[in-house]
Amino acid sequence: MKAHDGMYIDGAWRPAAGRDTIEVVNPVDEQVIGQVPAGTALDVDTAVRAARAAFPGWAATPPAERAARLSALRDVLAARKDEIAETVTAELGAPLAFSQAVHAGVPVLVAGSYAELAATYAFEEKVGNSTVYQEPVGVVGAITPWNYPLHQIVAKVAPALAAGCTVVLKPAEDTPLTAQLFAEAVAEAGVPAGVFNLVTGLGPVAGQALAEHPDVDLVSFTGSTAVGRRIGATAGAAVKRVALELGGKSANVILPSADLAKAVNVGVANVMSNSGQTCSAWTRMLVPAERYDEAVELAAAAAAKYGDRIGPVVNAKQRDRVRGYIEKGVAEGARLVAGGPESPREQGYFVSPTVFADVTERMTIAQEEIFGPVLSILRYEDTEDALRIANGTVYGLAGAVWAGEESEAVAFARRLDTGQVDINGGRFNPLAPFGGYKQSGVGRELGAHGLSEYLQTKSLQF
Repeated sequence: MKAHDGMYIDGAWRPAAGRDTIEVVNPVDEQVIGQVPAGTALDVDTAVRAARAAFPGWAATPPAERAARLSALRDVLAARKDEIAETVTAELGAPLAFSQAVHAGVPVLVAGSYAELAATYAFEEKVGNSTVYQEPVGVVGAITPWNYPLHQIVAKVAPALAAGCTVVLKPAEDTPLTAQLFAEAVAEAGVPAGVFNLVTGLGPVAGQALAEHPDVDLVSFTGSTAVGRRIGATAGAAVKRVALELGGKSANVILPSADLAKAVNVGVANVMSNSGQTCSAWTRMLVPAERYDEAVELAAAAAAKYGDRIGPVVNAKQRDRVRGYIEKGVAEGARLVAGGPESPREQGYFVSPTVFADVTERMTIAQEEIFGPVLSILRYEDTEDALRIANGTVYGLAGAVWAGEESEAVAFARRLDTGQVDINGGRFNPLAPFGGYKQSGVGRELGAHGLSEYLQTKSLQF
């Protein structure tokens, strides 16, 4: 696609306030494929003003009509799936088949789910002698990451629009072309002017201006825990609501009764998916001591199959960061059984699919989010030891439990300090709430719980 040289504000592409631009680089060949404006605080202010002006009309729009606009948006995204997939592949580097199935496919499901919810959600209920109303929060500042560029946008914008909120989006600077495609889709779907606005730019400039803007009622952010803390502090000073989806270091707990081969192979695939750039990836595999060597052998063999099947990481900084963690793992005594810090290609931001054995729970690679195709395998002595290790990080975003009997896995999962757990390879559910415990965030995305993040409650007594 051809990049727009302006911002999408108040229903039209408008010139940016400044002249600075951001180059978009293909991570596969390191070539510049486009450029977009680097938004300023003035651009953000213009967009927020448009969203504020549009809010009363959109909030008063009947839920059925909001649902109709979301249905139209779903249809446009579905019709443009190939173009979306090609754009994501160009600016993120994901293999095209993965972009078609996940990066372009999942947002269609999520948009459709909110079209249905907007039409059926109980925005009003009777509680004794009171009528309780769920009303839109107001203007939403949405700040999204690059790892799932369209999904993360739809997971914030669709529920916000369903709730009756208006939105200003600041997408990641690495993947702004996908965000511009989304803005085109919003316009094509007939969403009224000002209801959705897009400002491209850098996080410390445009993102900070959006989080600090006094006319933004809620900030929804997905990204690192460090940045989430700063946004939370900024919002707290203004008594402003936040929804924060942050980092993870998820545990894949394989209990002694589990089908070991299946659990290991699915676990490796989970970590390698999207080149490891998934906050909910099961990057710690916990295996009973008596089956540890077998699990390590299975994992090394599985990882070897991904050498030419995964794409690069998003940019040179991220590549160097992941390599640094691999080097740290070696330095702290972990044993490489697949991959390593050396680049598998001369060009592009590629990282070898990497598996570490003999990882102990206090090692850096077992505690910190790496955000690359790196798996750590830890041994445990009994289930209480497994639980202690699984809960032994500052994160609590996602995880998995495998056991011969589902009831055994469920009983263990209920004791995990984490927001979402897959049981014996449970399938992705776009209606299930997603979000974390501890430093993995505040609030939930997806489904009815995701919609409720953008609502506030009013009760009238009679």
